[in-house]
Amino acid sequence: MSAGAQLSVTDQRRMTRHPVDYPVIAEHFGKGDVRLHIANISANGFMIDNAEGIERGERVIVRLPVIGRIEAYCIWTRDNRAGFQFERIIRVDDFLAMIDTLQPNPRLRKLR
Repeated sequence: MSAGAQLSVTDQRRMTRHPVDYPVIAEHFGKGDVRLHIANISANGFMIDNAEGIERGERVIVRLPVIGRIEAYCIWTRDNRAGFQFERIIRVDDFLAMIDTLQPNPRLRKLR
């Protein structure tokens, strides 16, 4: 029996990623609270750039502005980075409101 993540959402890595600088304390299933630094985010997931000790298939819960608590699964790791996919896709209006909070520089935001 496989212990990896069973994702109901297909990997959609082509979604627009927004650069952010967002430190978060995540609830890790197994390690407890861990500090992560989210470097970019999309409606489907996020990438961290401090992934020491994170393995593919691990689950975390993060708290994001507007969205609140959401579970995510590690779907890839490379060097010091890791990509996480949300358990569900974030609604567009909530995602745009979250980006306005996380990325206050309007030049970095994608035009609506």
